[in-house]
Amino acid sequence: MTKMTNSGSGNLFRVEQVDHIEVFVPNRYEAAEWYGKVLGLEIVLSYEQWAEDSRGPLMISSDNGNTKLALFEGQPQGSRETAGFHRVAFRVDAASFFEFVKRLADLHLKDHRGRLVTSQAVVDHQKAYSIYFCDPYGHRLEVTTYDYDEIKRALQRRATENMRL
Repeated sequence: MTKMTNSGSGNLFRVEQVDHIEVFVPNRYEAAEWYGKVLGLEIVLSYEQWAEDSRGPLMISSDNGNTKLALFEGQPQGSRETAGFHRVAFRVDAASFFEFVKRLADLHLKDHRGRLVTSQAVVDHQKAYSIYFCDPYGHRLEVTTYDYDEIKRALQRRATENMRL
């Protein structure tokens, strides 16, 4: 992994990581179920009491609560232009990326234009591969991997096999 260098500003403050991203949904538990099915996120039990308050978040995570989505009940962004974040990207390794792509047909995910997302939607960024989709509330999401060479080799093998058929 490439280490970023300090700008030399002398500033000793530095954040550790992104803690959470707030997402507004009509029903927090229904949304948590969708995020669990699609991305493997789970309710962080140690923070679930916050959801007892109708104005509080339901925290979900894939890494035991280190990085979380905070699901709040409210009006989702839907199709209107972004006023806050534009997209949330979830990093995975090569094996998980392939597993996600393999599951696309069963997940019936749509992109921000309402088109069905298939394996043909994988985007090559020359250093990473990504696939873009939306949750049922219109929030734009991404699954991305930096295991570029491994994915590229596998895609080339698949293309060669398909040409033989």
